Amino acid sequence: MDNRSKNIVRLPGPAINPVVENSDEPQPSLSDLHDFEPKLEFDDTELLATTITHQNDVMDEDFVVTEDLNAETENIVNPLEDDFEDQLREETENFSISPRRTHCDFLGTDKQGRHIFAIYASRFPAKSEMEIFIRNIIKEIEPFVENDYILVYFHQGLKEDNKPSAQFLWNSYKELDRNFRKNLKNLYVVHPTWFIRVIWNFFSPFISEKFRKKLIYISSLDELRQSLGLSKLKIPDNISDFDDKLNSGRRFGSTSQTNNNISNLTKQMAKTAQFGVTLKFIVTNSPCLNSIPPIVRKCVDSLSITGMIDTEGIFRRSGNHAEIIALKERVNRGEDVDLKDVNVHVIAGLLKSFLRDLSEPLLTFELYDDITSFLDWPKEERSRNVTQLIREKLPEENYELFKYIVEFLVRVMECEDLNKMTSSNLAIVFGPNFLWSGKNTTSLDEIAPINAFVDFVLQNHKDIYLIDVNQRPTPIG
Repeated sequence: MDNRSKNIVRLPGPAINPVVENSDEPQPSLSDLHDFEPKLEFDDTELLATTITHQNDVMDEDFVVTEDLNAETENIVNPLEDDFEDQLREETENFSISPRRTHCDFLGTDKQGRHIFAIYASRFPAKSEMEIFIRNIIKEIEPFVENDYILVYFHQGLKEDNKPSAQFLWNSYKELDRNFRKNLKNLYVVHPTWFIRVIWNFFSPFISEKFRKKLIYISSLDELRQSLGLSKLKIPDNISDFDDKLNSGRRFGSTSQTNNNISNLTKQMAKTAQFGVTLKFIVTNSPCLNSIPPIVRKCVDSLSITGMIDTEGIFRRSGNHAEIIALKERVNRGEDVDLKDVNVHVIAGLLKSFLRDLSEPLLTFELYDDITSFLDWPKEERSRNVTQLIREKLPEENYELFKYIVEFLVRVMECEDLNKMTSSNLAIVFGPNFLWSGKNTTSLDEIAPINAFVDFVLQNHKDIYLIDVNQRPTPIG
C-alpha cells in the first residue's frame, strides 16, 4: 500500500438521491418547526469554484474522482478476498469492553438481516472536532459494513456552530471507503430541511445515478418504522419530541389504521403460513420432518448444490426485495414454490427473512440475557455453557432447527475459499436473525456477544452436537 492510500481518511459522506428536481411530489412543510436553520456557510461563488475545479473529474463507480487521468490506476482490493476473520473476531471481543457509544446507535436489523445504524445531527460536535467525530463513527460500524447495511441520519438539532461546511462534506464524500459506498443499501434522512436539499444540488452533478437512488427522505418516525419494517425504535427523546410536534396532527389516524391492518392480517393468517408466525405454529400445521419447516428445507436444499453454496458473498449480499416478498406471500398461501431458477441471493434472503420473521427468535427470548453475556464468561467455561444452553434450554423444535441450520452453515464455511464466508462473516449475518430482544431494541454492545456466540457454535459444532436431541436419555418411570 502506498503512502497516498495510507493517508486516505475514510469518511461516510452523504449519499444523495434526486427527489427535488423534476418531481411531482410536494415539498415538505416549511413550518417554523421544520425549517429552522440559519443561512448556509457557502454561497454561489463557492459552488461555482468547486464545479470548475472538478470539470475534468471522472466517474468511478459511485462518485467523481479528482485524479490525473494519466496516472497509474491503483488496484482496488475486493473486501471479499481479504482474510479478515481474526480481525472481525478481535473487534467483536473489543466491543464488549468499549465505553458507551455516543457517536452512532445500532437500531437493529431489517427483515433481510441488514444492520441499521443511526447518526444524529444533534450529537455533532464543534466544527473543529468534526473530523475526529466522523472517524469514531467509522470505527464503530466498520466491522459491519463488509455486509449490506442501512444508515439513518436524523437531521433534527443541527445548529450553526456544528454545521459542517460544504467543502468538508464534499471531501468526506470523495474519500469515502469503497465498502461504505458499495454495501450501503439505503440512506434515510429523517426530518430533512432546505440545507439537505441545497447540499443535494451541490453534489448532484458528481454522483452516479446508482448511488443517488440510495437516499430516501423521511418526514416522520412512523414512516421510518414502516420503511425499516420495525415496530419499535429506540429514539432519543429530543427527536421523538420534535416528531410529535411536527406530525401530531396526522399521527392518530395513521396509527389507528396501521393497527387495524395488522389486526386484520393476523386474523386472516392461514394455517399454511410459515412467515411471521411461531415455530410451534409451523410444526403444528405444516408437514415438518424433524421440526424443519418445509420452506427452510427447500432453501437449504437449493443453496447446497455446487454453484450455489460456493457463490461469492452468499448471505452477505441482499437479494431482490420484491422477489423475496412475493415468494413469502406465495408460501403463506400454501403454494408450492419452485426455487430452481431463483437467484441465489434471493433464496439466501428468503432463508434469512424466515428467521427474522419468526414471532419469537429461534434462540428464544428466554436465552437472551445468557447469550448476551457470552463475552463475560471465562474462556475455559464457554464450551460447557454454550452446550448446556443449546442442548438443555432450547425447546426441542428450536434445537432441531438451529442444529439443522448450523450444519448447513458449516458446509458454507467449508467453501470459504470460493464464497469468502468465514465463521465470523456468517455470525455477523446470522447473529441478529437468530436472536433479538423482546423488550428493547438490541444495542450494538449486545449484538457483539450474540455474533461471538454464533461464531463459537460454528467453530465448535462437533462438540456441541456430539449427542443428538433424539438420542437424549428418557427418564424411566
